Amino acid sequence: MIRVVLPAHLRTLARVGGEVRLVVEVPATPRSVLDALEAGYPMLRGTIRHHVTQERREFLRFFACGQDLSHDPPDAPLPEAVVAGAEPFRIVGAMAGG
Repeated sequence: MIRVVLPAHLRTLARVGGEVRLVVEVPATPRSVLDALEAGYPMLRGTIRHHVTQERREFLRFFACGQDLSHDPPDAPLPEAVVAGAEPFRIVGAMAGG
């Protein structure tokens, strides 16, 4: 079971109050987490990654175990603590401006 923490605007869209728990196929990767998230919450399709290219939206970042995974390959394995459910996979809205 993978725990996913969404930013407030996506929690509102998905109508969830806290973190989301997902069953993800092994090996667990950012792509497999997002696939499971979009399958369980179809209203999130296109909000985290582009419909066609599947690339991460510019103002969203992915974190796990204190590491920024945003620029890692989408099929890179997630840290073991995330796979074990000890740490969440975080989707964070990036801050912009000055």
